[in-house]
Amino acid sequence: MRIALKELRKKKCRNAACRTEFVPVRSMQVVCSPLCGLAVAKAKREKDRKSIDQRERREIRVAKERIKPKADHMREAQQAFNEFIRLRDKDLPCVSCGRHHEGQYHAGHYRTVGANPELRFEPLNVWKQCAPCNNHKSGDIVNYRITLVQRIGADKVAWLEGPHEPKRYTIEVLKAMKADYRAMIRELKGAA
Repeated sequence: MRIALKELRKKKCRNAACRTEFVPVRSMQVVCSPLCGLAVAKAKREKDRKSIDQRERREIRVAKERIKPKADHMREAQQAFNEFIRLRDKDLPCVSCGRHHEGQYHAGHYRTVGANPELRFEPLNVWKQCAPCNNHKSGDIVNYRITLVQRIGADKVAWLEGPHEPKRYTIEVLKAMKADYRAMIRELKGAA
C-alpha cells in the first residue's frame, strides 16, 4: 500500500518552459519527457559554460593585475588623484586666470611632476586649472603663485618651493592611494 502511494506522488517538471505536473516512472526522474530532459540538459550546459567563462575571465584579470607594470599603477593612481582634485575644487575658479568657463579643467601642478616628482600626489601642490592655462601658458605660474598664496598662505607656498625628500612609491602604496582617492571621489560625488 505504501509503495503505491509513493509512486502516485506527482512532481513538477524541471524544464522552466514546461513546469507541468507528472507522475515519475523512475525514482530520480525530474522531467516529464525526453524533450524536456534535453532542454534541461542544454540549460545546464549553458550555465556551466558561463560559470567556466566567468572563472577564466577572473583568472585572466588576476594574472593581468599580477604582471601589470608599476607605470600602469602610477598612471591609475594619478588619474584617481586628478579626478579627486577636480571634484574638490569644482566650485573654485581656475587657479591661474581666476575665471569660470564651460571648457575642460585639469588638475594643474604648481611644482611640476618632472621637476618635483615627490610632490606629485601633494594636494596643496595641485589645484583645478583650465586647459588653456595649463596647456598653452605652461600653467601661468606667476598668477598661479599669487592665487596659491591667497588660498593656502605664504608659509605653505614656501614649503612647496623648498627642498623635499625623494619618494619611492611601491605598487602596494600606489594601489592603496588609488583606492583611497576613489573612496574620497565617491564621498564627494555622494555629497553633491
